[in-house]
Amino acid sequence: MIEKIILIENADPVIFFGMNNCNIQTIKDLFPKIRIVARGNAIKAMGDEAEIAVFDEVIGKLEEYCAKYNNLKEEVVVDFIKGNTPQRQDERDLIIYGVSGRPIVARTPNQQKFVQAYAKNDMIFAIGPAGSGKTYVAIALAVRALKNKEVRKIILSRPAVEAGEKLGFLPGDMKDKIDPYLQPLYDALQDMIPGAKLKEYMENGTIQIAPLAFMRGRTLNDAFIILDEAQNTTVQQIKMFLTRMGMNSKIVVTGDASQIDLPPSVRSGLIDALDVLRSVKGIARIEFDAQDIVRHKLVQRIVEAYDSRDKKRKEMKKAEMEAEKNKPSQDS
Repeated sequence: MIEKIILIENADPVIFFGMNNCNIQTIKDLFPKIRIVARGNAIKAMGDEAEIAVFDEVIGKLEEYCAKYNNLKEEVVVDFIKGNTPQRQDERDLIIYGVSGRPIVARTPNQQKFVQAYAKNDMIFAIGPAGSGKTYVAIALAVRALKNKEVRKIILSRPAVEAGEKLGFLPGDMKDKIDPYLQPLYDALQDMIPGAKLKEYMENGTIQIAPLAFMRGRTLNDAFIILDEAQNTTVQQIKMFLTRMGMNSKIVVTGDASQIDLPPSVRSGLIDALDVLRSVKGIARIEFDAQDIVRHKLVQRIVEAYDSRDKKRKEMKKAEMEAEKNKPSQDS
């Protein structure tokens, strides 16, 4: 008789063990010759060497399945133990499986272009209106890269324009100060990573919050780095951010050129970078539009209404400038 301890490290133990440890109970029922004790993220098994070897292999397959799909039902446990491999229907344009096994897919043509561009480029600019899914898809790609061990960490950054980058006026540590500005990113992460696992990632630095004001001097290797709301960076800030890129890293920059909150006299770093880096090899640019908006149907109508208003204003201003230009001078 031997004893073996197996750690559940890649999947969320809460999901793996099941509600009220129902999955563990099923495993115990189907391995009656092995004494099994589960606690925390560890499973201790005692039994015959040959039985333990089979048990270890099954647990490994179950953990792999649970990590991939964020879900593990009793019937799946039974299938694996009986030697059957459960088949899940392939999802078209699937990125990852989110919490409770919900498939997260690229839902629009431009979202699909985003996913394809990620495979071919190390830096991507995703530009478009609110609700077009650019940030959500970026987070999904980052989580997939982390799960597939393509990167070792995810780094999230966003300019805190509303507080003028003077984060000291907010209470708490660095994370507490920047949290209000990163809530959209947290919302997406909570859709894709179980709560306990997300908390662990935040505590051990696998997922990091990096305020733009504190990134100077860093070299970010083996990382998936996301800069959200980049239209509110200055030219100096975005240049500093983009040059933090290290070996085996990916950078995604998201922004909406129609929602610049900088003073009128300050040029947006995003607009400047898109112009300067237009022909640089290895950088992709994906432009979303109102047709990509996947929120409430009213959001698309609101965006279109504002775009129409802005277009009319530009046309009127252009007409006024032309009229002023063609106005006869007083000297003639």
